[in-house]
Amino acid sequence: MNKRRIVCFGDSNTWGDRPAIGGRFDDDVRWTGRLQALLGDEYSVIEEGQNGRTTVWDDPVENRLAGLTYLWPCMESHHPFELIIIMLGTNDTKYYFGAEAANIARSAGRLVDMAQKSNFGPDYRAPQVLLVSPIRISNNPVFECSFGAQAERKSQGFSEAFRAEAELFHCHFLDAAEYANPSREDGLHMDAAGHAALAQAMYEKVKEILEIC
Repeated sequence: MNKRRIVCFGDSNTWGDRPAIGGRFDDDVRWTGRLQALLGDEYSVIEEGQNGRTTVWDDPVENRLAGLTYLWPCMESHHPFELIIIMLGTNDTKYYFGAEAANIARSAGRLVDMAQKSNFGPDYRAPQVLLVSPIRISNNPVFECSFGAQAERKSQGFSEAFRAEAELFHCHFLDAAEYANPSREDGLHMDAAGHAALAQAMYEKVKEILEIC
């Protein structure tokens, strides 16, 4: 039996970075793994998270490719899939990119546009797209050199800007900040409780999108 496939395209909060400690949360802790458990064996949740991934900017300091650069080959390698969940923007708030919330949301919109113009869904149609506004950032000494107070300020504008972008492209939308907060340990990554809360919210949204009874 072919499984219904969902691609989760994101950064370290999709990869499952453990706040302050480093390393990766186990499968049953990460929101992607929890989503898989909630959906069951008829579904395949494909994790495509990379630490430091941005929307459209290649990172000259950390030597990482932008999401825009990798999205097409990623989709091509995993097709066919019914839904792609795009949750990026946190790393775009770093000092050296100089981007504000509206710029970051528009950049995420370029990824939505690429997915909607692809034929990587079932029967060579475009897949459904869920654009997720990332959790907010809180200023913390752990990442002061890259993020700092200016990143916290920018992330306050994510919800409104990403929602507007989703409306522009007529795609599905979820605001992660309604369900999860950054950890106290580093102000950037979700703790285990945040992953659990986001997974439940994602599950309800995926059910709605894919009309699961």
